[in-house]
Amino acid sequence: MKVISVNVGQPRDIPWRGQMVRTSVFKTPVAGRIHARKFNLDGDAQADLMAHGGEHRAVMVYQAESYQYWGETLQRTDFTYGQFGENFTIEGLADNEVCIGDRFRIGSAIFEVTQPRVTCWRVGISTGVPEMPALLVTHKRPGFYFRVIQEGDVGAGDVIEKIADGDEKMTVADIEALLYLKDHPEDKLQQALKIPALSQGWKGSFQNLLDAVLQGAAKGNAGLSGPIEPLAWTGFRPFIVKRTRMECEGVRSFELIPSEGNPIPSFLPGQHIAVRIHPTRSGAPLIRMYSLCGPPGESGLRIAVKLETNGAGGTYMHEQVHDGDLLEISAPRGTFTLTESKKPLVLLSAGVGITPLLSILHHVARLDPDRELWWIHSCRNRTYEAFRDEVTTLGMQLSSFQRVVIYSSPNNGEHCGIDYDIKGHLDLQSLQDMQLPIESECYLCGPPAYLYNITAALKTIGIADNNIKSELFGSSPETAGGNGKAPHLPAENTGLGPLVTFSKSKVSFRWHPRFGSLLEAAEACDIPVKWSCRMGVCHRCETGMIDGTVGYSPNPLDLPADGNVLICCAVPESAVDLDL
Repeated sequence: MKVISVNVGQPRDIPWRGQMVRTSVFKTPVAGRIHARKFNLDGDAQADLMAHGGEHRAVMVYQAESYQYWGETLQRTDFTYGQFGENFTIEGLADNEVCIGDRFRIGSAIFEVTQPRVTCWRVGISTGVPEMPALLVTHKRPGFYFRVIQEGDVGAGDVIEKIADGDEKMTVADIEALLYLKDHPEDKLQQALKIPALSQGWKGSFQNLLDAVLQGAAKGNAGLSGPIEPLAWTGFRPFIVKRTRMECEGVRSFELIPSEGNPIPSFLPGQHIAVRIHPTRSGAPLIRMYSLCGPPGESGLRIAVKLETNGAGGTYMHEQVHDGDLLEISAPRGTFTLTESKKPLVLLSAGVGITPLLSILHHVARLDPDRELWWIHSCRNRTYEAFRDEVTTLGMQLSSFQRVVIYSSPNNGEHCGIDYDIKGHLDLQSLQDMQLPIESECYLCGPPAYLYNITAALKTIGIADNNIKSELFGSSPETAGGNGKAPHLPAENTGLGPLVTFSKSKVSFRWHPRFGSLLEAAEACDIPVKWSCRMGVCHRCETGMIDGTVGYSPNPLDLPADGNVLICCAVPESAVDLDL
């Protein structure tokens, strides 16, 4: 076993699908010896630090035997070392033989195997094979990462000496298949979680998978998509409007109860529902998303709807929906939900963004009243402050409750220190003055600019990224895919196929085969979407499907959870409503 080539590269911008993307997948062999450090090799860097880099992904390794395999399989003779994005091209250490936790001495450095390669679309660019992210998994030739245990110099020609066996003796190929393929046996998940060397990200994925197995989840890959909460139903069901009420200027609440024969759905604090309305008899229905703002576990559901200028959905709900009417709603869904942490909790909202946070406040007041909680709400003035009295009552049930109200334009007779606490807008200085506990979990909901500014401010005062969660309904230039465009209809809106609706973005159009996938359709509308492999492998694009049916091409390696869809490889077979 030896090192054949040492390869490094720096992030660079390249043209791809009509845009510029940043990547460091292109690695070039270097002559002489090079120093291996804790986070990478000298002269090397990673562009996407979410998927690559860090202590457990410091050095990417790929086998010369796999180059030979792909050359024969794809009938290619032009592959060059470094083309699969690896830092070390090696002879030996096959993925189905080397185990997580194995340690090796190379030159004067010591390395430990920590995890398989994270499948990524960029390897499709570097190899010229778009399907390569899926092929690496299905052919069980992913490659793997080293952690640098002892820094030192390495070079081509160095012998690879094994100095320790990994615990549990699970190979790289075993670990990758356990996460990405369909079978997730409980005993294998338990075994993988015992491996000390396995990176925390993969351990978290396997824990989510194990939890799903123990809960009896029939579909979905919780290791890739996160914990799976089963939907109470798919599509829409009729609910009766029990009562409507004006909560403040421009915001009306609606209490909904199941029609006869329908069960009361449970929901997690912070989730939302889709409401399908019919403003005109002949026109297409509108789908609008509204957060649940009542306490979980009650006899019905409550939403609050803002009346906006030229807002067809809000106008209909305010003017045409009355007590006793029927509304079609989806099952509660969404991942903007409260964790089981005991850390201090900070709930930050602006305007009608109060709604999902009010549900969280109800939950904490009832089940965890000793948890430290900060309530920070921004609005124009008291006329526009929804649920003020309700928040006051709930706050009195908590043993450690800090409430901060910000008015941008107080009414005459409203006094700072009595009716509100800060005049103007929430900003970095205001948050610094509050001296929030640095370990707090923060939940934000409000307009896009508010989320953008407050998220940046929270990070500046030291709140960790993974302790900041935000919820956005709709999009704007601040959040649109990095290109400064708000969601819109596709430029060539000439489709004749099924109706495709991106409900949060309020965009609907007829499907055209030129899109190729629902992901491409979303991109054509500048709707922000997450993705990585574009081949039905990684599940990063997994999206809630409120209604409709889809077909897949290619078929995903593991199906999404019920009520979800992998938009990177899905095409509509009927009208579809997506939670985007």
